[in-house]
Amino acid sequence: MHKTLFIAIFFLFLGNTIVFAQAKTVTPKTAKDSLKSINIAPLTPAKAAFYSAVLPGLGQAYNKKYWKIPLVYGAIGTSLYFYIDSNNKYHQYRDAYKRRLEGYDDDKFSYLDNDRLIAGQKFYQRNRDLSALVTLAFYALNIIDANVDLIYSRLNKRLLADQCRRDAEIKKII
Repeated sequence: MHKTLFIAIFFLFLGNTIVFAQAKTVTPKTAKDSLKSINIAPLTPAKAAFYSAVLPGLGQAYNKKYWKIPLVYGAIGTSLYFYIDSNNKYHQYRDAYKRRLEGYDDDKFSYLDNDRLIAGQKFYQRNRDLSALVTLAFYALNIIDANVDLIYSRLNKRLLADQCRRDAEIKKII
């Protein structure tokens, strides 16, 4: 019993000395600047562009420009629709032409001659390639829009803050 009492008293004194051994740090009080500066993180436009590159429209959501998301999907979706449609028609004309060369004449383009089938192939191939380029252009425009929109919105906030500060200074002078 004396041994456990001695150990308990020892830890009690040891614990108290540790508490008193802690040093207090005094932070000097400074006056805060009355004019708040707007800190602009330099990576946020890149983040918006990255989000748009991963999923089209996500950069616009990051910028809180939700009304642009249907425009992005409408533009990319429409050009993808025309790409897929032109690709399917190109393959139909190509397959019909190949069957004609093999001697079959029982396809749905039996009313067309070989020259018209070749012209149809070229027409739909050109439209397919153009639709692919337009899809890529809309995808790139989506990324550029997310990046530039965030840059200009941050710049606009900074200019507005500077204008408010100048107005406040003018009011103090008057």
